[in-house]
Amino acid sequence: MLSPRQGLLRPVGCGVEELRRRRREREAALRRARREQQLVSKRLLRDDTPEEAEGGCVASVLGEAEIQQFLRLAQRGTEEKEREGALVSLRRGLQHPETQQTFIRLEGSMRTLVGLLTSNQALLQLEAARCLHELSHSEQSEVAEACLPATSYLLTYLAGHSADLIELCLYTLGNLIVESEAGRRQLLPQGIVPALASCIQSPHLAVLEALGYALSQLLQAKEAPKKIIPSVLASPIPERMLRLLQPGPKLNSGAAVEFAWCLHYIICSQVNNALLITHGAVSTLGLLLLYLAGTVQSSEDAGLELLVCPVLRCLSNLLSEEAVEAGGGQVQLRDERVVVSVFILLQFLLQKHPSLLPEGLWLLNNLTANSPSICTSLLSLDLIKPLLQLLPVSNVVSVLVLTVLCNVAEKGPAYCQHLWPGPLLPSLLDTLTFSDTEVVGQSLELLQLLFLYRPEAAQAFLQQSGLQALKRHEEEAQLQDRVHALQQTALHR
Repeated sequence: MLSPRQGLLRPVGCGVEELRRRRREREAALRRARREQQLVSKRLLRDDTPEEAEGGCVASVLGEAEIQQFLRLAQRGTEEKEREGALVSLRRGLQHPETQQTFIRLEGSMRTLVGLLTSNQALLQLEAARCLHELSHSEQSEVAEACLPATSYLLTYLAGHSADLIELCLYTLGNLIVESEAGRRQLLPQGIVPALASCIQSPHLAVLEALGYALSQLLQAKEAPKKIIPSVLASPIPERMLRLLQPGPKLNSGAAVEFAWCLHYIICSQVNNALLITHGAVSTLGLLLLYLAGTVQSSEDAGLELLVCPVLRCLSNLLSEEAVEAGGGQVQLRDERVVVSVFILLQFLLQKHPSLLPEGLWLLNNLTANSPSICTSLLSLDLIKPLLQLLPVSNVVSVLVLTVLCNVAEKGPAYCQHLWPGPLLPSLLDTLTFSDTEVVGQSLELLQLLFLYRPEAAQAFLQQSGLQALKRHEEEAQLQDRVHALQQTALHR
């Protein structure tokens, strides 16, 4: 049986189910957009020795003869210092694209460098790895792809004991993953996922951060949902990632940022989010949200700021999963502190990163969509006015603010009693002056809900020239049905 509200609004497509359908469509579009906004990039780990830094000399472009000389010295030099120095000179020359091109065209050069990478002398091996790293960072795809013969060795050394070498190998692998599908096809059967899974047990924070970078590049590959993410989910990586994201004094912001983005890419793939939920992803992210709200404004650690966006995205996406309801995830987030934390972060984003405001509002939308208790918290904490103050920021922000308010209003008369009288109606009259169709459309839906549950609000709307405000949208094809429905509702309440 239709409820009175459904019966009233059904002819113009503004019923409860229609509102929910539109919200689901908007959220699906947002999720697709977030999936497409990837962070594919290359990293350069350059750590010159104090002597090199003090020298201040700029490395020159190397020709074939010089490259051959340095490789020969590195192979056959009589002293270890001499051999290492030859590779340092080669590595500095490889910072130039011209030298990189000359190097990969030179017959046997890569084979020689890979041979040096397998040296049993640690410093020589490390310097050879640095040369490969310089090549992997090249903007010229053919240069980076020339490094592919080294991938099996790079993976092998991830199980070694040198934290410096492991970190370097991880960043180099990450760069190669970015560069080519051929490289990823080669790395998967060579065992990159098990190799990364072993690294996540490392006690070294620099290694963990490098691992997060390499893994995030792998997870963003177009073939990841079918060929990569199932293997990652079957490994110890997800549980360990969630442990590393637990808030507290041991939280390392650098590694946490990398792993939060990894988690975001896994969630967006929708391969098996139920598994993440059973591992406690919702509660871990919820606690991290509380921690960030308590520390982000006072901390000098810039990494915590960078952590806000992926945490908001992860929670928002997980809350749209059916498994969250089944597993009690919504119950875990029905804490008043969660609402307070979201608003603290909204104020922080408004001041520092206004372009990220939609992330926080989308989370608030998903929190309020099916939770009367969260809506009650919004009202009892008197947070409607701060929410309305965000309306002028942008059209995207306005739509999300209005959607959150629709979530509150659709909970029924008791909730609408807190929305009117108050600042809501004047704010909605202001939004009706907007030219953006989506903003106006969402305002119309909110007014329908308000008039349904608070008929007195319709009278106030008429007294404040509401019908005149509606007239400017009567000829807009996307709005005219809803405008007409609202006019009828206002006049007959």
